[in-house]
Amino acid sequence: MTQVTAFDPTGAKPIGEGTDSPETATADTLPHSVEAEQQLLGAILTNNDVYDRVASVISAKHFYDPVHAKIYEVAAARIARNQLASPVTLKAFMEEDEGLKELGGGAYLVRLAGAAVSSFAVRDYAQMIYDLAVRRDLIALGRDISAKAAKIDVSSEPKEQIVEAEQELYRMAEQGQGEKGFVSFLRAVTDAVNVANAAYQREGQLSGISTGLVDLDRKLGGLHPSDLLILAGRPSMGKTSLATNIAFNVAKAYRKGTKPDGTEGAVEGGVVGFYSLEMSAEQLAARILSEAAEVPSEQIRRGDMHEDEFRRFVEAAKALEACPLFIDDTPALPIAQLAARARRLKRTHGLDVLMVDYLQLVRGTGKGDNRVQEIAEISMGLKAIAKELNIPVVALSQLSRTVESRDDKRPQLSDLRESGSIEQDADVVMFVFREEYYKEREKPGDHDLERMAAWQEEMERLHGRAEVIIGKQRHGPIGTVELSFEGQFTRFGNLVKPWQQNQVESF
Repeated sequence: MTQVTAFDPTGAKPIGEGTDSPETATADTLPHSVEAEQQLLGAILTNNDVYDRVASVISAKHFYDPVHAKIYEVAAARIARNQLASPVTLKAFMEEDEGLKELGGGAYLVRLAGAAVSSFAVRDYAQMIYDLAVRRDLIALGRDISAKAAKIDVSSEPKEQIVEAEQELYRMAEQGQGEKGFVSFLRAVTDAVNVANAAYQREGQLSGISTGLVDLDRKLGGLHPSDLLILAGRPSMGKTSLATNIAFNVAKAYRKGTKPDGTEGAVEGGVVGFYSLEMSAEQLAARILSEAAEVPSEQIRRGDMHEDEFRRFVEAAKALEACPLFIDDTPALPIAQLAARARRLKRTHGLDVLMVDYLQLVRGTGKGDNRVQEIAEISMGLKAIAKELNIPVVALSQLSRTVESRDDKRPQLSDLRESGSIEQDADVVMFVFREEYYKEREKPGDHDLERMAAWQEEMERLHGRAEVIIGKQRHGPIGTVELSFEGQFTRFGNLVKPWQQNQVESF
């Protein structure tokens, strides 16, 4: 703990002395360095250019001594207006300040400037002041947690107190990380070249994480960091199946190593977090195992398996034990908790892709009764998570019933349910569409042989086929990607085109 009393420019007692009250004694134990604050303020008053080097690190609230906080605040305000901040100019604004009077008034400002060392170390002093302020905040938070826990109140459940404390800790941990400021064009161009080079060097030439679906990767370029991707569709179209397929493909391909920027992380695949707000973790795992073991999901659910199927099921389960796929099936999760848990997962295990099934089941803050505003808040929150954690976030979304009333059942952007903000916040909007599902419900009567024959021919053409319609892509083309779909295994796959048939048969 750093605790230093101030020099005495006026012959008076050092700051912090002069009373023996318990409150002061407690306050004096808080970590602080008055000398560091004095050196920093002196450097600023001597050379105003120094302020630009420390403004991104600290603000007035980080100073321990309230007089120093006031001096910094006034100096910062003048420098921001391109006006001189010196002992002489600041004295006019602080003559009536009782705290400064106790330290000697204007003479204290002169002593601060006179005792300042070279400005080369100001950044270190600023970081020291910031770090000590964070320590004081942690102590205050600890006391607050202790006081709330000791007070037994029916309106404040222990679980809620834990969530509040966790959110506050994460807020403190993330402070300052988003304040990157301007980046030179040279730096931006260098980053862009590095991304392109990584894509060129990588197998498959993707700049993002591969979904495991070749044609979809070709259209999207993979899943890109900081992107929010919306995967929408009507019920029974296979949204969750496609999401679990992608999650499984990414986790299965995970390989750790040194990334192009020199940091340790995923060089292939990635660690996946899956928020399953509709299905339980067990049900979701059964779907993934159905795909891996090639055992129909309904047989797994009933336990109706032959010996060889059960053996495949168990072997698949053993093989997938090491897959970095983490499932959270807490229902009606608030967006703030969802963000906090994602941060925690990134800190503890790493996180490369986040899946949310589905967006409409996430809860907002509950401050308003307007559902459209709540959905807007949730979509903005998901985009914020993607940018903050620098990962792709894939969120599933329901579509409105207007699709069912049209002759052409292919979904459009206007069908996104409850809020236009989903379309606005998303970098990519994709729709899952299986025409076979609708055609099956158009089956004619057995007596109408001609229509029945035409229907069967159409069903054969559509069987096992699905479309992913890319309705919006901020960084690429829109269009349709055709996939295969095996309903019994709830599995989407790469569709072999007619001109590729000979190539497949030759293997």
